[in-house]
Amino acid sequence: MHGMSYAFVHFVFVPLTDGGNDRQRACTCHFFTVSGSLIPRPTKVVGRADQIKLQAGSDFLVLPRLKKAPGVRTIAKKYDMGTSSKQVMDIKVTKGLASVGNEELRDWTEKGWNQAMREGNYDRSREHLNFEIRPGGMVAPIDKSRPLIRRMAENLASRGIKDPNEGLAEPRFRTVVNFIFGGSTERMRELAFGNQKVDFESKGGNEHIRRMPEIEQWAQDIYRFVADKYGEENIVSFIVHCDEKNPHVHSALLPIDKDKKFAFKKIFHGQNRIDYKNYLLALHDELAKVNEKWGLTRGVSIAETGARHRSTEEYRRWLANECVTLEAQMLNTRKALEDLNVELSIAQKKQKSFTSMIENLKAEINRLEAELKPLRALQANSDDISADIARKIQSLEQQKAMVEDKLADKEKKLSETNQLLDTLRKDKEEIEKQASELEDKANQSELSWAHNMSYHLNGVMLDTMAHEFAIRFPNLPDSVKLDFDGTLLCQLAEDGNHVVKVALNLVCGFVDDATTIAQTHGGGGGSPDSGWGKRPDEDDREWARRCLAMARKMCAPSVRRRKKM
Repeated sequence: MHGMSYAFVHFVFVPLTDGGNDRQRACTCHFFTVSGSLIPRPTKVVGRADQIKLQAGSDFLVLPRLKKAPGVRTIAKKYDMGTSSKQVMDIKVTKGLASVGNEELRDWTEKGWNQAMREGNYDRSREHLNFEIRPGGMVAPIDKSRPLIRRMAENLASRGIKDPNEGLAEPRFRTVVNFIFGGSTERMRELAFGNQKVDFESKGGNEHIRRMPEIEQWAQDIYRFVADKYGEENIVSFIVHCDEKNPHVHSALLPIDKDKKFAFKKIFHGQNRIDYKNYLLALHDELAKVNEKWGLTRGVSIAETGARHRSTEEYRRWLANECVTLEAQMLNTRKALEDLNVELSIAQKKQKSFTSMIENLKAEINRLEAELKPLRALQANSDDISADIARKIQSLEQQKAMVEDKLADKEKKLSETNQLLDTLRKDKEEIEKQASELEDKANQSELSWAHNMSYHLNGVMLDTMAHEFAIRFPNLPDSVKLDFDGTLLCQLAEDGNHVVKVALNLVCGFVDDATTIAQTHGGGGGSPDSGWGKRPDEDDREWARRCLAMARKMCAPSVRRRKKM
């Protein structure tokens, strides 16, 4: 047995025989999670339960002491979750809890729920699966009667701690650290729902789904991790959502130290962004130890691998796969640029430092060489020199050799730093280009949206104008009515729907259909000639204008009918 790992195991029970022949028939299936040591080269359990034999070299996992009824063999198939299921931890620092609360508690009105399901990934039929962890690690339904702002106020009041933002026109102090804990979608769904079939697309019809105990146990482990790390008294809320596409935890934490003072920078940030980054890296490592038993592993950090940022191609692929919305892509691009700028700043400082050290080392070598030169000359011109001079030469030579070794090391590091700087600058240029492309795409999307809105507004405006004109036209004096005779406005008011239908068919190239519609509804203006169609040099707007003009003509009643009217 080698190393600790965890696996998802699928059991299939198969009778050895079926009515005297060797045909195998599956009887039942079970899914569950096991923890423990896995064999690097798995084996298969074959034979009667009381005479189990192990067959090596297959894609199956050994489970010792397996007991089933005689005549049944058990096959346990391994699905290794260690390589694909990753943990997730996100941190957002805020100056209070005013911006969150309703969403986390799901304290919405009917209208709010409808809007949330329309715009987000919420499924109201799974809301009953949500829960929270209360002090002591107790699993309980979400208490919607206690808003998060109130919970925070009560927490501080019970401990005699004042909110530093209280009474300020605009909050200034970072008083809340909002954690999100989770993992790869597939694994989190297994923990929450087991092998139940959940409809994640329709956002409904999942009222029958039960919450699995594994998601509660995992949440309790995460709760204990946060409580042990930062103090249970500082946890304002710890809420688990199972009604979105990926089950996860929201936890609001007060960064209060042992002296009962808000101290976000002291606890989390350190003196600069580098300290903050290192703290978060270490925090991910600590969390990974908790998540290990749940088949969730830590992603390999840049610092651990010695690798730097993703290559540009990897970055683009990651954006395409992980960021569904344009807004998410733009946000992550900005974050990538921020990280690159930090790395550039660090590399530039290293470059400056190594350059300065190299200059100092070269100066030191020149000084030692200047001191050695007369002594070497004395040694070369004399057959007999004193022991003191010989020791002095030896000592200076040793010092020079040590300085030369240091110089070689610093020159190597400077060369590596220069290469890194070149790569960082190229990556920055590429990602800036990507950011520019996304910005253009966003602008185009806005223009497209505006165009669509303009289309709808024009349609509504046309309908409204035609409707209002049709109502008021009969009441106009005859002299005024004559002024509108033959105008588009008058025609649209009388027969607008058919004119638009005919025009639309003409635009789409359906001349026969357009003619049929026009004639069916009393049109006597004929039909387009055989050469009708869009001209090569004609833009869409002009083509639409011509189609509308032709539709008016086709829908106009014949002269005889017009006189009768």
